Amino acid sequence: MIIQLKQDITERQKESLIKEVNEIGYKITEVKTQLGDYLVGIGKSDFDIRRIGQKEGIEDIHIVSDEYKLVSKKWKAKPTSIDLGDGVFIKDGDMAIMAGPCSIESEEQIRKVIQHLKDNNIKMMRGGVFKPRSSPYAFRGLGLDGLKLWYELAQEAGIKIVTEVMQVSQIEEMYPYVDIYQVGARNTQNFNLLDELGKVDKAVMIKRGISGTIEELLQSAEYVFSGGNEKLILCERGIRTYEKASRNTLDLNAVPILKAKSHLPVVVDPSHGIGIRAYVPQMALSGVMSGADGIIYETHEIPEKAYSDGQQTLDFAQSALLADQIRKTFAMRKTFALL
Repeated sequence: MIIQLKQDITERQKESLIKEVNEIGYKITEVKTQLGDYLVGIGKSDFDIRRIGQKEGIEDIHIVSDEYKLVSKKWKAKPTSIDLGDGVFIKDGDMAIMAGPCSIESEEQIRKVIQHLKDNNIKMMRGGVFKPRSSPYAFRGLGLDGLKLWYELAQEAGIKIVTEVMQVSQIEEMYPYVDIYQVGARNTQNFNLLDELGKVDKAVMIKRGISGTIEELLQSAEYVFSGGNEKLILCERGIRTYEKASRNTLDLNAVPILKAKSHLPVVVDPSHGIGIRAYVPQMALSGVMSGADGIIYETHEIPEKAYSDGQQTLDFAQSALLADQIRKTFAMRKTFALL
């Protein structure tokens, strides 16, 4: 059960409401976010919803049977729109494009990528300054100093920053310099990290775990929402299966399923999804047609010289062509009523 409270509810009304819900066998958790105040009730008793709905101080009430409550579409049918400022949105009915290198490497590299994005009207730049790598000897990012430099250059160009946060201690120090905190596949079930991201007033994009289910991705988003942060984005980035012909198996089934189950925007990452440069454009366009609200992919001036993930990274010419094709494919998608 989700009870949305009126803004002017009194403490007396709230106490009376909680007492009534407890009496019918539901445990209440209070959730206060940037956008509203909620009571989330967990229980199994059948009851007449009118018994609660008629009480003072209630804006709306919904019965939600899913384990994930607040991110469910069963109580919020209107899709969530993520407003990053300056007219940059990630939302249903639009197509967000996020592009950039796997790793932030140098000032020169940042400047070249930003110019490429500006040339192609791309408003969001992805990149890593703290890199989780399978090998401890691989390049692991420029850290906070790299992020500060990147932020300064991106601000001048009007570009929004999407970058990965790996641990709780990084959240506060990164806060002034990011527009979207990315939770990577290895941290999707780092619940301490998710809890803390629930306390910040910045967008959070959660990538699907390496072997994670759709249900687990939604539960991870629930952690952030229940902590107080409604600015959430879901990202399908491929899962590990028995198939060895590609880096991962990009599960495009997940896109319409997530859109049906949740009110949150859904983004597709074809670079990590397939891991092979030659096939990234096809999978990106397939992601568009599957109903995604955005595409995030990797680009570098010379992918062969990239410090990480060069094998799945597009060069600038390929990136420019893909950005154009994404927009044309999205325009075509809008002509199909089902999408």
